[in-house]
Amino acid sequence: MDPWLIWLIAALVLGAAELATLTAALGLLGGAALVTALFAAVGLPLPWQFLVFAVAATVGLVFVRPLALRRLSSRPEERFGVDALLGAAAYVTSEVSKLGGRVRIGGEEWTARAYDETLVIPPGTTVDVIEIKGTIALVYPRE
Repeated sequence: MDPWLIWLIAALVLGAAELATLTAALGLLGGAALVTALFAAVGLPLPWQFLVFAVAATVGLVFVRPLALRRLSSRPEERFGVDALLGAAAYVTSEVSKLGGRVRIGGEEWTARAYDETLVIPPGTTVDVIEIKGTIALVYPRE
């Protein structure tokens, strides 16, 4: 069997394996095998074919793969609604305790309770929103 055909079969097998794994590594190795198949088809001797494969695979794995992974990586999801309020700073407008109180979060007035039920947070204190339960913000004072 001709060497170029063996490289072509290797490229196809690696490409199919990439479709199963989605690692971006096997596909690049398949691309290197395809490049090597082209060089083998023009009559490059076998030792040089291995060198072409090694160089093409190294270039692909070292330079192209990080770019592809960065492009394909999922972006952190944006938070909307009350989820966007978690961790936000709030300003206490009326005393907050385990029984209730009021805070201003991003320009909106919210009913609040102290996250630590033993705390009483005076008006004017800056707090962090720890959790939202229904329409009540559970808050804890900033250090």
